[in-house]
Amino acid sequence: MSENPFDPTFDELPEILPIFPLTGVLLLPRAELPLNIFEPRYLAMVDQALAGRRLIGMIQPSLETKGLQMGSAPCFPLGCVGRIVSFAETEDGRYLITLKGMLRFKVGEELSLEKGFRRVRPDYSEFRDDLERPEVLEDFFDRDRLLTALRAYFSVKRIRADWEAIEQAPGERLITSLAMACPFEALEKQALLMAPNLSTRAETLIKLLELDASSAQETQGGAKPRH
Repeated sequence: MSENPFDPTFDELPEILPIFPLTGVLLLPRAELPLNIFEPRYLAMVDQALAGRRLIGMIQPSLETKGLQMGSAPCFPLGCVGRIVSFAETEDGRYLITLKGMLRFKVGEELSLEKGFRRVRPDYSEFRDDLERPEVLEDFFDRDRLLTALRAYFSVKRIRADWEAIEQAPGERLITSLAMACPFEALEKQALLMAPNLSTRAETLIKLLELDASSAQETQGGAKPRH
C-alpha cells in the first residue's frame, strides 16, 4: 500500500467518479500527469474534486466518434483514477493541476452531467493491485531491446532525448514515462493501459516502438533522417 497518507485506500474510493475524456492522453498508476484546465465544465469538475477526495478519472474517447464533442463522445471502457497532488490558479482563470495515478477502473454506468462534466459509476474490483507498490524488478523486461527500439522510434519521429537519463532510469519509471509520453495512437495508448502488469506493459511498449518505427521507415522509403 502507498506510504502517502493522502492516498485513498481501496475502501475509500468513491462510488461516483468525475471523468475527463482526452484523446491520446494516458495516465498510469504511480505516474504523474500535468494538466492545464480552462473549460468551465472542467474548472467545475476540479472544484468538486478538491472539495472531496481530489479524484478524477482520466479516460479516452473511443475512436468511432471522430467529430463529436468530448462531452458526448462514447469513451473506452477502461480509464485510470488520478488524485490531484498539486494545484495552482492563473491570472487568466485557468487551473494548473497534476494528477497522480492511483488505479484503473472500468466504466460501470455513465450518469447525468453535473455542471457540464461527465460522471460514472466506476468498477475498481479488478485493479486493487494497482494500489500496491510492485517489487523493484529491474529484469522484468529486456532493457537492451527497449533501448534499441526506442532509438529507432525516436530517430524516425525526430524526437530528441536525454539518453543518459533514459539509460539510468529505474525500470517502472522508464516504462511508465515512455508509455505516457510517446505519441502513440489512441488504440495503442489503450493497449498499454490494458496491460495487466508491468512485464506485459513493457513487452507491449517494445512491440509498439518496433512496429511504429518499422512502419515509419517503410513510409519514408527506408531513409533515415539526417541529424
